[in-house]
Amino acid sequence: MPQARGYIKIDIMPKLATWLREKDEKWFQLFFAKHPEIEICDARKGEVAIANVDGLLLTGGSDIAPEFLRQPIPDPSVLEKDVDAVRDRWEFATVGPALSRGLPILAICKGLQLLNVALGGTLKLDIPGHKLPEQKDNDIQPLRSDAKATHQFENVNSSHHQALDLLGEELVVEAWCPSDDIIEQVRLRNQPFVLGVQYHPERGKIYDSLFEDFFSRLKNNR
Repeated sequence: MPQARGYIKIDIMPKLATWLREKDEKWFQLFFAKHPEIEICDARKGEVAIANVDGLLLTGGSDIAPEFLRQPIPDPSVLEKDVDAVRDRWEFATVGPALSRGLPILAICKGLQLLNVALGGTLKLDIPGHKLPEQKDNDIQPLRSDAKATHQFENVNSSHHQALDLLGEELVVEAWCPSDDIIEQVRLRNQPFVLGVQYHPERGKIYDSLFEDFFSRLKNNR
């Protein structure tokens, strides 16, 4: 009887790398559930090799640990105390390789700030008016968008006390708050899809197109 020929199993499931706080899982799960064909690789739960993934999601969280900032900190008291340097170290280490591979990247809130710092930018370390209770889960903060922006929202939610100051290399502003010019959305030049948003699309019902765009690019990358 002839022996069965051996074969190599090829994993074709697209993989998304992220570091997701436990309390944020409920928000993102609503979007992940629409794409069961994508494997979510959460570095908080185990080792994730950026060389084996097809996209990177940088999510919200506490302030970036001071040792990673590229600027003076005149008043350390404005920084949050519950920083996560282990997470920051992993995320900073993933940005460069992800960019060099041309992976799609979606950076949200703290993730946008981390992306900006990774590209040589700086932050406004404490700002007023963007973390009011009514703004957190309601899309009531007005935006102005550049006409060239693919994703444009008239109003968004808001929950942050830091914001971009000096832009990182090759970042382009796509949207801003008209009352104080706080940057709310950027893209990276010369990359297929690297988008950073200061608002929280995972908490709203109007942002499906943004996530669908990101997920479709991730799947095509595989």
